[in-house]
Parts: sequence; C-alpha cells; structure tokens
Amino acid sequence: MIRLLLPALLLLAAAPAAAEDGRAVFEARCASCHAVVAGAPPGAGPNLAGVVGRRVGGDPGFGYSPVLEAAHEAGRVWDAALLERFLADPEEMFPGLWMGSNGLRTADERAAVAAFLRTAW
Repeated sequence: MIRLLLPALLLLAAAPAAAEDGRAVFEARCASCHAVVAGAPPGAGPNLAGVVGRRVGGDPGFGYSPVLEAAHEAGRVWDAALLERFLADPEEMFPGLWMGSNGLRTADERAAVAAFLRTAW
C-alpha cells in the first residue's frame, strides 16, 4: 500500500517546489520586464498576474506586437502547455514578436516557470 501512495505523495510535494523553482527562474530571467502582482503596471513587458487562462495579448494596459494582437483576436488562451512552448522559443512561436528573449533552455525551467505563473494572481 505504501508503495502505491509514495508516487502520489511525491507528486503533491513537487507541485509547490516546482512553483518555488519557477519563481527563482522567473525572478532571474523575466522579472526585469514583467510584473506578476495583480494591479501592478506593465513594465517593458505585460503584467503576467493571472496569465494562465487569459487570452494571449490580454493585459489591457500593454501595447502588444501585431503578432500577439492577432493571436488575441484569434482567441488564443494561455495554458501551461502553450506557456511552455512559448518559453522554449518565443520568436519561433510568434514570428515578429517584440520581446527580446531567447527562451528558457531546459524543459524543467519552462515547466517550473509555467507552474509559478499558475500561482501568480
């Protein structure tokens, strides 16, 4: 019985750790341009508080590149999978993007940042 419960317990324990790891990666790589506090003004990039479940290009206080405006009009919505794909190579996903980033190198970093952004409200 314990052998059956151990994997589930490890997954539950990993979720907060992933978000905390993601916070560290976010602060090192993203926070200079993006806020994650609800109501904070956008910086060089949009405020990402509540980004998961929000339409792409959905911060009303930010002026997006045309490619993100088109994604917004098309009804694309950020979820963890879309965020992880975006974080791998933003320019590949949205050619013409105004964001100056080469993405996050490892799948672990991308998953951790996506986990952190799910908690950022």
